[in-house]
Amino acid sequence: PDDQLFSPTVFDDVAFGPLNMGYSDDMVKMRVKKALKEIKMEGYEGRCPHHLSFGEKKRICIATVLSMVPEVLILDEPTSNLDPMARRDMIRLFHNLHLTKIIATHDMEMATEVCNRVILLFQGKVVADGDTREILTDEKLLEKHGLEPPPLVRIFKYMGHEDFPLTMDEVEKIYSCSK
Repeated sequence: PDDQLFSPTVFDDVAFGPLNMGYSDDMVKMRVKKALKEIKMEGYEGRCPHHLSFGEKKRICIATVLSMVPEVLILDEPTSNLDPMARRDMIRLFHNLHLTKIIATHDMEMATEVCNRVILLFQGKVVADGDTREILTDEKLLEKHGLEPPPLVRIFKYMGHEDFPLTMDEVEKIYSCSK
């Protein structure tokens, strides 16, 4: 985000795309306001991007794209270098964005919560393409390609379970039904 944000204010950064697309001032203001609302950062318009936290900068970068109303949002390691709270906020943000998201990540836990399809790449080639549960519970496949299953899968496998919950919501469902 330090390279993507270059304007003196958050408003100017988020407005950059719509302005260059030729939208009227009123339309630009409306798109900036809507994009900042989508990322839960209303009121940041006058702030200097370089004084924001790393997580806030990442969110503003997403707003710069959302202000152009894309059909697809492509993200590269969006949760990297975030503290646990900022990471959780980013995952919540992805749940609330109602557009196609393509996410390149090594964060298997985030992928289980956000993605319904996984394409596993290794050395520039597609080695698996399918349902998130199918791919991310295949320990041999993941390890062969330099990854490991999400933490919950590893824990439940270690405990001898054959069915692995992928998310904490699934764990809650399993254990609330058994009480």
